[in-house]
Amino acid sequence: MSKIGKKPIPLSEKVTVNINQKNVLIKGPEGELSFILPSCIGVKVEGNNVVVFEEKETDKSKALWGLYRQLLANAVLGVQKKWEKRLQIVGTGYNVKLEGEKLVFKLGYSHPVIFEKPKDIEFKVEKNTIISVLGVDKQKVGEVAYKIRMLKPPDDYKGKGIRYEGEKIKLKPTKKVKGAASA
Repeated sequence: MSKIGKKPIPLSEKVTVNINQKNVLIKGPEGELSFILPSCIGVKVEGNNVVVFEEKETDKSKALWGLYRQLLANAVLGVQKKWEKRLQIVGTGYNVKLEGEKLVFKLGYSHPVIFEKPKDIEFKVEKNTIISVLGVDKQKVGEVAYKIRMLKPPDDYKGKGIRYEGEKIKLKPTKKVKGAASA
């Protein structure tokens, strides 16, 4: 029995859920998301709640029940208020600008790095060092934030690079210089 799968997903007045066999469409003020459910998982709307249930009790359905309940819950929250990941750029001379729909980074390379905006994702830049990645789909927001972070991951010795806001970087100690050579 899945503890997460049993929980109903509460709906607000702004969100509608349309179920057509195994296709689930969730619409809200920020956008819409659709899912195709596996054959062993079912969904129904009861009042102001969405309930996810197992149609056939198998080992696979037990594994997927909680997963799909949480994916649907994340979608319901995402269409009400967009998911956000914030990234911070640390380093002298490192910055980012939003030019149209592209992010243009200066990361210590000999050239600027251009990051194209994916579909259904929105960028905001604050103070040229903080990037907000916004979107309806939580997984896609996380993937895009990770791809941006991988443009210049934090350095192990100085901590320079792109990191998630609030991420703690454990810095390695530098090499110790031994005393002057005796002659």
